[in-house]
Amino acid sequence: MYLTHFGLTHYPFERALEPDELFASSAVCEAQVRLTHLVELRGIGLITGEVGSGKTTACRRLAATLHPGLHRLFYVPLSTGNVMDMYKAIAWQLGLPVERNRAAAYRAIHTEVCRLAVECHIHPVLVVDEAQHLRNDVLEDLRLLTNYEMDAAPRLCLLLVGLTELRRRLAMAVHESLAQRIVVRYHLGGLARDELGAYLDHRLQLAGTSLPLFEPGAVEALYQATHGLPRKVNRIAHYALSAAALAKARQIDPEHVHRAVEEVQ
Repeated sequence: MYLTHFGLTHYPFERALEPDELFASSAVCEAQVRLTHLVELRGIGLITGEVGSGKTTACRRLAATLHPGLHRLFYVPLSTGNVMDMYKAIAWQLGLPVERNRAAAYRAIHTEVCRLAVECHIHPVLVVDEAQHLRNDVLEDLRLLTNYEMDAAPRLCLLLVGLTELRRRLAMAVHESLAQRIVVRYHLGGLARDELGAYLDHRLQLAGTSLPLFEPGAVEALYQATHGLPRKVNRIAHYALSAAALAKARQIDPEHVHRAVEEVQ
């Protein structure tokens, strides 16, 4: 609706960006440094954050930076089943046939990881998203999957991605063995207050305009409503642009943002 009004080529806040289009916020850059270090260590890592903070985006950015001849990333979003469900999801990613029992499934995955690392010189990176839903026995088996040659040869890099509650779960005594094996931890926050204006301009430029459509007051109102969480920012900014277009305004002011917040709620 507001495309022609503001001279945009497409909706700036509705499209998922490609890795090379992502806004390099301080949080995303810090996460990238930590994840690169994790891949080098081939250990277990933990990325947490609130809903819409950009956790999956950070994983996409990591995948785009990995050399395809040296690493292979396997992404598993299934996190609500039992151990066999997890093994089946991992086996499917690895291109393995589905085994009938837990021991055979573990052995098949273990053998394939060894083959990739030793024979093909390709280091597997396993990303398990929405990990806050994982059952305790699944978390324990994932830890065991990283054990090679009695912990003497790190071959599988495991990254657990989830909401903030995952950090609290891993602090429980039942997960002490796994917690001690985590070599990289990072909690992904939202955009900083002084980054939000640049983020909005970045999204608008990708959509075809370099005009500062959001007034400073509107940027502050948007930050107050979202605390800088990118997904919330995108949603409310979209509605604010619509409100401004309906009012035939040339810029988005705080009132447009307030209307957008009410509409979203």
